[in-house]
Amino acid sequence: MLHRRWQLLPIFPVLVLALFLVGCPKRPATTSAAAPAPGAPGPGTPGSRPGMAGPGAPGAPGAATTPGRPGAAPSPREFSGIAALQDIHFDFDKYDIRAGDAKVLDENAKWMKSNQNYLILIEGHCDERGTNEYNLALGERRAKSTMNYLVSQGVQANRITLISYGEERPQCTEKNEACWTKNRRAHLLVKAR
Repeated sequence: MLHRRWQLLPIFPVLVLALFLVGCPKRPATTSAAAPAPGAPGPGTPGSRPGMAGPGAPGAPGAATTPGRPGAAPSPREFSGIAALQDIHFDFDKYDIRAGDAKVLDENAKWMKSNQNYLILIEGHCDERGTNEYNLALGERRAKSTMNYLVSQGVQANRITLISYGEERPQCTEKNEACWTKNRRAHLLVKAR
């Protein structure tokens, strides 16, 4: 009998560990400032989540959506750029707002609050690295984080439309970091109501 107890002793720590893992509550999901690895499905991948749709057809990559406003979003062709609203840029594989870009968005928000008769389009853009699907999802996250910042500064969410172009509309086409930095951006456009 004593010999049998010694045989069960190595099993005891395994059982305790199994009970601990089964009984522990899961951590709540947190939002990261980096997008999922290239090639991995993520939010914004067609069919993975509502929010971003595609050029011309609901559900296709690149179409505009308007959070908080029922009905169809205005066409991106109806919007145009103005000098008062400046682009912001993002670090590689990130969608968090950098300190210097927050100051740019603060100025953009002041203009938006004093010009209530304009709707806003936020375009999310990426550099060429990564798959098309990955970059569309990352562009969406960039547009969304830009919108969230502007809303936190008092801009009404129902005035804002989002669109992701991923890597499809680069400002610069050279294959170097200086060029890629210019392409990782959120571009803001307006349309009179």
